[in-house]
Amino acid sequence: MSLAGLFNARWPGVALFDLDGTLVDSAPDLAAAVDLTLEQLGRKPAGIEQVRQWVGHGSPILMRRALAGKADWKPATNGDEALFNDSLKLFYQNYQQLNGQHSTVFAGVEACLETLSGRGCRMAVVTNKPEQFVSPLLEQMGLEHHFELVVGGDTLSTKKPDPAPLLHAMEALQGSRGTTVMVGDSAADVSAAQAAGIPCVAVTYGYNFGRSVQALGADAVVDSLSELL
Repeated sequence: MSLAGLFNARWPGVALFDLDGTLVDSAPDLAAAVDLTLEQLGRKPAGIEQVRQWVGHGSPILMRRALAGKADWKPATNGDEALFNDSLKLFYQNYQQLNGQHSTVFAGVEACLETLSGRGCRMAVVTNKPEQFVSPLLEQMGLEHHFELVVGGDTLSTKKPDPAPLLHAMEALQGSRGTTVMVGDSAADVSAAQAAGIPCVAVTYGYNFGRSVQALGADAVVDSLSELL
Protein backbone atom coordinates (compact mmCIF):
# COMPACT_ATOMS: atom_id res chain seq x y z
CA MET A 1 0.00 0.00 0.00
CA SER A 2 1.56 3.30 -1.08
CA LEU A 3 1.79 6.26 1.24
CA ALA A 4 0.09 8.39 -1.41
CA GLY A 5 -2.98 6.18 -1.24
CA LEU A 6 -2.99 5.56 2.48
CA PHE A 7 -4.31 9.01 3.39
CA ASN A 8 -6.45 11.10 1.06
CA ALA A 9 -9.38 13.47 1.26
CA ARG A 10 -11.90 10.68 1.95
CA TRP A 11 -9.93 7.99 3.79
CA PRO A 12 -9.39 7.13 6.57
CA GLY A 13 -12.65 8.01 8.28
CA VAL A 14 -11.28 6.79 11.63
CA ALA A 15 -7.66 6.84 12.82
CA LEU A 16 -6.53 5.07 15.98
CA PHE A 17 -3.23 6.16 17.52
CA ASP A 18 -0.95 4.56 20.06
CA LEU A 19 0.35 7.11 22.57
CA ASP A 20 3.78 6.36 24.04
CA GLY A 21 6.39 6.18 21.30
CA THR A 22 3.94 7.20 18.57
CA LEU A 23 2.49 10.58 19.52
CA VAL A 24 4.56 11.43 22.59
CA ASP A 25 8.09 10.69 23.74
CA SER A 26 7.10 9.85 27.31
CA ALA A 27 10.15 7.73 28.09
CA PRO A 28 11.84 10.47 30.18
CA ASP A 29 8.89 10.63 32.58
CA LEU A 30 8.43 6.87 32.65
CA ALA A 31 12.13 6.35 33.31
CA ALA A 32 12.14 8.93 36.09
CA ALA A 33 9.16 7.23 37.74
CA VAL A 34 10.72 3.77 37.35
CA ASP A 35 14.07 4.90 38.75
CA LEU A 36 12.50 6.70 41.69
CA THR A 37 10.48 3.57 42.46
CA LEU A 38 13.55 1.36 42.29
CA GLU A 39 15.46 3.70 44.56
CA GLN A 40 12.59 3.69 47.06
CA LEU A 41 12.85 -0.09 47.06
CA GLY A 42 16.60 0.07 47.69
CA ARG A 43 17.55 -0.88 44.15
CA LYS A 44 19.76 0.68 41.52
CA PRO A 45 18.06 2.89 38.90
CA ALA A 46 17.62 1.44 35.42
CA GLY A 47 18.21 4.58 33.36
CA ILE A 48 16.27 5.97 30.43
CA GLU A 49 17.91 3.90 27.69
CA GLN A 50 16.97 0.68 29.47
CA VAL A 51 13.44 1.84 30.18
CA ARG A 52 12.95 2.76 26.50
CA GLN A 53 13.42 -0.93 25.73
CA TRP A 54 10.76 -1.97 28.26
CA VAL A 55 7.86 0.34 27.34
CA GLY A 56 4.86 -0.86 25.34
CA HIS A 57 2.94 -3.53 27.19
CA GLY A 58 1.51 -1.40 30.00
CA SER A 59 2.69 -0.32 33.44
CA PRO A 60 2.48 -3.74 35.16
CA ILE A 61 4.78 -5.33 32.57
CA LEU A 62 7.07 -2.29 32.71
CA MET A 63 7.52 -2.77 36.46
CA ARG A 64 7.96 -6.53 36.07
CA ARG A 65 10.82 -5.79 33.71
CA ALA A 66 12.25 -3.12 35.98
CA LEU A 67 12.31 -5.48 38.95
CA ALA A 68 13.92 -8.20 36.84
CA GLY A 69 16.32 -5.75 35.22
CA LYS A 70 15.54 -7.14 31.77
CA ALA A 71 12.72 -7.39 29.22
CA ASP A 72 12.45 -11.16 29.50
CA TRP A 73 11.14 -11.38 33.06
CA LYS A 74 10.13 -14.66 34.63
CA PRO A 75 6.85 -15.36 36.47
CA ALA A 76 7.17 -14.27 40.07
CA THR A 77 7.10 -16.40 43.19
CA ASN A 78 4.60 -15.54 45.92
CA GLY A 79 7.18 -13.47 47.78
CA ASP A 80 8.12 -11.57 44.65
CA GLU A 81 4.45 -10.89 43.97
CA ALA A 82 4.14 -8.81 47.14
CA LEU A 83 7.18 -6.81 46.07
CA PHE A 84 5.67 -6.33 42.62
CA ASN A 85 2.39 -5.06 44.05
CA ASP A 86 4.25 -2.58 46.24
CA SER A 87 6.40 -1.46 43.32
CA LEU A 88 3.42 -0.89 41.04
CA LYS A 89 1.65 1.19 43.67
CA LEU A 90 4.78 3.31 44.13
CA PHE A 91 5.25 3.63 40.38
CA TYR A 92 1.70 4.92 39.89
CA GLN A 93 2.20 7.47 42.65
CA ASN A 94 5.51 8.63 41.19
CA TYR A 95 4.28 8.76 37.62
CA GLN A 96 1.19 10.69 38.67
CA GLN A 97 3.52 13.43 39.88
CA LEU A 98 5.81 13.33 36.83
CA ASN A 99 3.34 12.66 34.00
CA GLY A 100 4.08 15.13 31.21
CA GLN A 101 6.86 17.10 32.92
CA HIS A 102 9.62 15.86 30.62
CA SER A 103 7.58 14.39 27.75
CA THR A 104 7.52 15.92 24.26
CA VAL A 105 5.41 15.55 21.14
CA PHE A 106 7.27 13.85 18.29
CA ALA A 107 7.98 15.92 15.19
CA GLY A 108 5.30 15.58 12.53
CA VAL A 109 2.55 14.56 14.93
CA GLU A 110 0.74 17.88 15.21
CA ALA A 111 0.78 18.45 11.45
CA CYS A 112 -0.69 14.99 10.90
CA LEU A 113 -3.42 15.41 13.49
CA GLU A 114 -4.34 18.88 12.26
CA THR A 115 -4.64 17.65 8.68
CA LEU A 116 -6.75 14.65 9.62
CA SER A 117 -9.00 16.82 11.78
CA GLY A 118 -9.45 19.18 8.85
CA ARG A 119 -10.53 16.27 6.69
CA GLY A 120 -13.18 15.21 9.19
CA CYS A 121 -11.34 12.11 10.36
CA ARG A 122 -12.53 10.88 13.75
CA MET A 123 -9.64 9.94 16.01
CA ALA A 124 -9.00 7.94 19.17
CA VAL A 125 -6.01 7.08 21.31
CA VAL A 126 -5.68 3.34 21.91
CA THR A 127 -2.86 2.67 24.36
CA ASN A 128 -1.74 0.15 26.94
CA LYS A 129 -1.08 2.99 29.41
CA PRO A 130 -3.58 2.98 32.31
CA GLU A 131 -6.53 5.19 31.40
CA GLN A 132 -6.06 7.52 34.38
CA PHE A 133 -2.76 8.79 32.91
CA VAL A 134 -3.83 9.22 29.28
CA SER A 135 -6.04 12.30 29.24
CA PRO A 136 -3.77 14.30 31.58
CA LEU A 137 -0.79 13.59 29.31
CA LEU A 138 -2.74 14.53 26.18
CA GLU A 139 -3.81 17.78 27.85
CA GLN A 140 -0.27 18.52 28.98
CA MET A 141 0.93 18.02 25.39
CA GLY A 142 -1.91 20.09 23.90
CA LEU A 143 -3.26 17.19 21.86
CA GLU A 144 -6.50 16.35 23.68
CA HIS A 145 -8.79 18.34 21.35
CA HIS A 146 -8.02 16.05 18.43
CA PHE A 147 -9.41 12.91 20.07
CA GLU A 148 -13.01 11.91 20.65
CA LEU A 149 -12.15 8.76 22.58
CA VAL A 150 -9.44 7.31 24.80
CA VAL A 151 -9.03 3.56 25.29
CA GLY A 152 -6.45 2.76 27.96
CA GLY A 153 -4.82 -0.50 28.93
CA ASP A 154 -7.39 -1.03 31.67
CA THR A 155 -10.49 0.30 29.86
CA LEU A 156 -11.39 -3.22 28.73
CA SER A 157 -10.47 -6.61 30.13
CA THR A 158 -7.76 -7.04 27.47
CA LYS A 159 -5.12 -4.79 25.93
CA LYS A 160 -3.03 -4.77 22.74
CA PRO A 161 -1.93 -7.01 21.02
CA ASP A 162 -5.49 -8.26 21.54
CA PRO A 163 -7.65 -6.60 18.85
CA ALA A 164 -10.54 -5.82 21.25
CA PRO A 165 -9.42 -2.25 22.13
CA LEU A 166 -9.08 -1.36 18.43
CA LEU A 167 -12.44 -2.86 17.55
CA HIS A 168 -14.06 -1.09 20.50
CA ALA A 169 -12.69 2.28 19.38
CA MET A 170 -13.53 1.67 15.72
CA GLU A 171 -17.13 0.80 16.51
CA ALA A 172 -17.51 3.71 18.95
CA LEU A 173 -16.41 6.13 16.23
CA GLN A 174 -18.65 4.42 13.65
CA GLY A 175 -15.77 3.21 11.55
CA SER A 176 -15.39 0.02 9.58
CA ARG A 177 -12.50 -2.19 8.53
CA GLY A 178 -12.50 -0.41 5.19
CA THR A 179 -12.25 3.09 6.66
CA THR A 180 -10.11 2.67 9.79
CA VAL A 181 -6.33 2.71 10.25
CA MET A 182 -4.10 2.04 13.27
CA VAL A 183 -0.92 4.05 13.81
CA GLY A 184 1.64 2.70 16.27
CA ASP A 185 5.26 1.95 16.98
CA SER A 186 5.47 -1.64 18.18
CA ALA A 187 4.68 -5.27 17.50
CA ALA A 188 1.69 -4.97 19.84
CA ASP A 189 0.16 -2.28 17.61
CA VAL A 190 0.77 -4.11 14.34
CA SER A 191 -0.41 -7.46 15.71
CA ALA A 192 -3.57 -5.88 17.13
CA ALA A 193 -4.33 -4.19 13.81
CA GLN A 194 -3.76 -7.38 11.85
CA ALA A 195 -6.01 -9.32 14.21
CA ALA A 196 -8.65 -6.59 13.90
CA GLY A 197 -8.44 -6.70 10.12
CA ILE A 198 -7.43 -3.07 9.65
CA PRO A 199 -4.31 -1.56 8.03
CA CYS A 200 -1.49 -0.31 10.22
CA VAL A 201 1.16 2.38 9.92
CA ALA A 202 4.30 1.83 12.02
CA VAL A 203 6.72 4.60 12.98
CA THR A 204 10.44 3.94 13.21
CA TYR A 205 11.22 6.28 16.11
CA GLY A 206 9.17 4.69 18.89
CA TYR A 207 9.52 1.95 21.47
CA ASN A 208 9.75 -1.48 19.86
CA PHE A 209 12.05 -3.13 22.41
CA GLY A 210 15.11 -2.25 20.33
CA ARG A 211 13.90 -4.22 17.32
CA SER A 212 13.42 -2.99 13.76
CA VAL A 213 9.82 -2.17 12.85
CA GLN A 214 10.37 -2.99 9.18
CA ALA A 215 9.89 -6.70 9.83
CA LEU A 216 6.57 -6.35 11.67
CA GLY A 217 4.38 -6.52 8.58
CA ALA A 218 2.82 -3.05 8.79
CA ASP A 219 1.16 -1.68 5.67
CA ALA A 220 3.45 1.35 5.80
CA VAL A 221 6.54 2.32 7.80
CA VAL A 222 7.42 6.00 8.24
CA ASP A 223 10.08 8.05 9.96
CA SER A 224 7.59 10.85 10.68
CA LEU A 225 3.80 11.07 10.59
CA SER A 226 4.21 14.09 8.32
CA GLU A 227 5.18 11.61 5.58
CA LEU A 228 1.54 10.50 5.47
CA LEU A 229 0.27 13.92 4.40
